[in-house]
Amino acid sequence: MGVSGSGKTTVGTLLARRLGLPYAEGDAFHPPGNVAKMAAGTPLTDEDRVPWLEAVAEWLAERSGTGGVVACSALRRRYRDRLRAAAPGVFFVHLDAPREVIARRLAERRGHVMPPSLLRSQFAALEPLDRDEPGTDVPADTTPEETVNRVLADLPP
Repeated sequence: MGVSGSGKTTVGTLLARRLGLPYAEGDAFHPPGNVAKMAAGTPLTDEDRVPWLEAVAEWLAERSGTGGVVACSALRRRYRDRLRAAAPGVFFVHLDAPREVIARRLAERRGHVMPPSLLRSQFAALEPLDRDEPGTDVPADTTPEETVNRVLADLPP
């Protein structure tokens, strides 16, 4: 989980490979209307996110017993609560990096649906993990391999 540009896709792909688990890209679950809104630089509303969140929750629920890794912003607690309701064993990894690192990554990224202009709304919506949520905060301003190693060290047995 994390804001756009935090490394969710890169780290998630590497993590899934290291764990031997299926991987899903959260952006692929967005309906076309959401993609069009984001591409136009319009932040999504909570209402816009409902079908996307339900699709991610369904993917997680289908893998409850076997595991999987999905890159998903899950910026708000209520989004994570919905995912946890569908897959009670879910463990969140919050990829956290300074705003200037994220801004640089977004400026360098080409062909992504999320334009750099939405970074402010991403940080405004971000609700970091609460102590009672199953998960970990991991610095994401290092190499992807270092980040994955940190995630692996923080995973529950």
